[in-house]
Amino acid sequence: MNSSELIKKKRDFESLTEAEINFLIAGYTSGTIPDYQFSAFLMAAYLNGMTTKETSFLTNAMLHSGKVIDLNSIKGMKIDKHSTGGVGDKTSLIIAPIVAAAGINVPMISGRGLGHTGGTLDKLESIPGFRTGLSINEYKNVLKKCGAVLIGQTADIAPADKKIYALRDVTSTVESIPLITSSIMSKKLAEGIDGLLLDVKTGSGAFMKNQKDAEQLALSLINTAKAFNKNVIAFITDMNQPLGNYIGNWLEVFESVKILKGELINDLSDLSLTLAGAMMYLGGKANSINAGKVIASELINSEQAFKKFLEIVKLQGGDTAYIIHPDKYPKTKYHKRVISKKNGFVDSINNYELGMSALELGAGRKTKEDVIDPAAGIIFYSKIGTEIKEGDIVAELFSNKKDSLIIAEKKIFNAIVLSKKKTSAPKLIKKIIT
Repeated sequence: MNSSELIKKKRDFESLTEAEINFLIAGYTSGTIPDYQFSAFLMAAYLNGMTTKETSFLTNAMLHSGKVIDLNSIKGMKIDKHSTGGVGDKTSLIIAPIVAAAGINVPMISGRGLGHTGGTLDKLESIPGFRTGLSINEYKNVLKKCGAVLIGQTADIAPADKKIYALRDVTSTVESIPLITSSIMSKKLAEGIDGLLLDVKTGSGAFMKNQKDAEQLALSLINTAKAFNKNVIAFITDMNQPLGNYIGNWLEVFESVKILKGELINDLSDLSLTLAGAMMYLGGKANSINAGKVIASELINSEQAFKKFLEIVKLQGGDTAYIIHPDKYPKTKYHKRVISKKNGFVDSINNYELGMSALELGAGRKTKEDVIDPAAGIIFYSKIGTEIKEGDIVAELFSNKKDSLIIAEKKIFNAIVLSKKKTSAPKLIKKIIT
C-alpha cells in the first residue's frame, strides 16, 4: 500500500477498507508514516467525513495499537460511563461508587481538563495522595477489591489515539465526529467493558453547542459500540449552565461528597442518580432506568455509596481524612464574593465564560506546562430562571492569584444575562437514545 494514494482516495470522497485503515494507523504509530502525511489524511477525513464502517475500522485499529485489558477473571458485569465534558460536570465521582456499591464493576479510564472543561483525573488528584497513574495490574487489583477504579490512559492503552490526538489538536481537526468517536471508543473498549453509558453534553458550556450535532455524535458512538457487541445507552444533557454549583477540582470533589452523603439535592444529584440508574439497567441490576434510580437513591440513604467512595480513595492512595473532614483542606489565599449590581431573572448564562473564569483562577491549564491549583475555583449560585436582587451574592471566587480575581469577576458579570420576566429552566435531560 501507498500512504499518498490512500490520502488521495479519502480526499476524493472514497471509502477506505479495513486493511487500508490498519496500514495508516500502524504506519503512523510506528513512525513510518510522517506527521505531514497523516495530517493530510486527518484533514481529508475531517472535511469529507467517514462512513460508519470506516469509523469502526478506525476504532478497531486504534484499539489494537496497544493492549486490550482482559477482565474475564473478575466476576460480574463491567459497565463504564463517558461524558463529553462540561463546566461543573463531576458525575463520574458520584456514579462510580454508587454503581460499584450495587455490585456492578466500574472500570473507568478518564481524561484531564481540556480547555474550559474540567477533567476527572485532575479532580481526583486534588485529593492528597490519590494515584490515577496505576499500572494495568494495579488497575485490575483495585477493581477486584472494591468494584471500581478510575485511572488515566497508560502508555499501553490505545497509544495510536494518544499520538493522533496530539496531531489533531495542532491541525484543527478535533471537531470531527468520526475522529472523536474513534478516540473515545478505542480507549473505552480497551478497558474490558461489557456496556457503556454515554452522556453527550450540548449547550454553551459543551463542545457540541448544537443539540443536532450532539445527537449525531451520540449515534456515531452508539453505532460503533454496537459494532463491537457492547450494550449502550446515550443521554443528551444540558450544558447551558454549570452542573451543580461548584466549579474547580477540590470544590467539585467537595460537592460530590456532599451528594454521596445525602446532604445536598440539586440538578447534579438528580442527573447522577439517573445516570447511575441507567448503568444498573445496562448491568442487569434493574429492569428499567427508573428502577435503577430508586436503587441508587437507597445506596446513598444507607451510606453504602459514600463508604464505597472512601474505599476507592484509600485503595488508590488517597488520604480519606480529607473526605471525612473536608474542612481540613488547605484554603486559597484569596477569596472574593461577586455581588449583583442589578435586579432581574437569570435569562441565560454563557457557560463557556464561566469555565474560562475558573481556568483564570488556576483551576485549569492555559498551556500544557501549567500546574493546576486544586483549591482554585468558583461557587456559582445563580441558575437560569432564578431571581437575583441587587446586593445578592452571585458567586464566590477562590484563587492563590490575586490579579485573577478581577478578571474572573468581569467574565462572570459578562456571562450572566438578566431579564425582567422569569425564564423557564432548561430541561436537564433532553433526549435518551437506546
